[in-house]
Amino acid sequence: MYIHAVSHYIPSEVVGNEHFTKLNGLSSDWIIERTGIRERRKAAPDENTNTMALEAVRRLFEQTTIVPSQIDLIVGATYTPYDTIVTLAHVVQHNLGVADIPVISISTACSSLINAIEVVEGYFAMNKASLAVVVVSEHNTAYNNESDTVSGHLWGDGAAALLISKERISEDDMTIHTIITGGAATSGKATTGVMLKPLEKGVIMPHGRDVFIHACQYMPKVSLQVLEKHNLTIDDVAYLIPHQANLRIRLNVINTLKLSESKLLSNIQKLGNTGCSGCAIALSENRSMFKKGENIVLTVFGGGYSFGAMLVEA
Repeated sequence: MYIHAVSHYIPSEVVGNEHFTKLNGLSSDWIIERTGIRERRKAAPDENTNTMALEAVRRLFEQTTIVPSQIDLIVGATYTPYDTIVTLAHVVQHNLGVADIPVISISTACSSLINAIEVVEGYFAMNKASLAVVVVSEHNTAYNNESDTVSGHLWGDGAAALLISKERISEDDMTIHTIITGGAATSGKATTGVMLKPLEKGVIMPHGRDVFIHACQYMPKVSLQVLEKHNLTIDDVAYLIPHQANLRIRLNVINTLKLSESKLLSNIQKLGNTGCSGCAIALSENRSMFKKGENIVLTVFGGGYSFGAMLVEA
């Protein structure tokens, strides 16, 4: 498979750490030390998961001569939906005006990007599609409880979109070599580590330490597995894009992999935890600096627990 184009959208409102200092007494230095986050983006009152996704998709088609009528698959991913019946992917289909094609929305928490691309892989393998839009969008601030001193300061909003083809369209396309995903729901406190129960309260993280431990185990492990599929080692990796959850998790991951910090791509410092959008936003933000032939590994971990990695060649 090939990534022909990638785009992103982040809201304009910036929420700095001082907001949480005034709200619940958490100092900016404490937040930075614990998470690496200095500021995050918040969707405007007239924005939501769907509007951010549509803007990311609009920007996606600005990058290509491909037109929406050529698309034969749409996969959306979010754990913060605006509507749970008319799903994110169907809103994108309506906006693009492409009738009677497979349209799917999924959620595996913060791992959803890789799983969404894996769904595309399955459709391509079955010859049921050849040109797909994958769109990931999170409106965390719609669900978040800012007063929660454990996780209320972590979350940000944003969206990203990818145009993925079965055959190469351009010499500039990035090649998707291998995807590995899995569920780790039998590990630790997987089913209670991170939860979002809209009828009860916002996003909560009652077992943050358990999430940290398992994220630090699974992301390096699955990253090495996708490399081993192609007889590559960590030395062959130009950049690592891990799930943008926490600076300490990401530093732990690269230390485990013995990877230079210069190869770590992060946006959590300015965007906060943007859920399953984070890795895709980082891929879009840094696309122009990737050199032909460079290997990029995207690795994710999410509530539930879920995990995955993808090897991409620029």
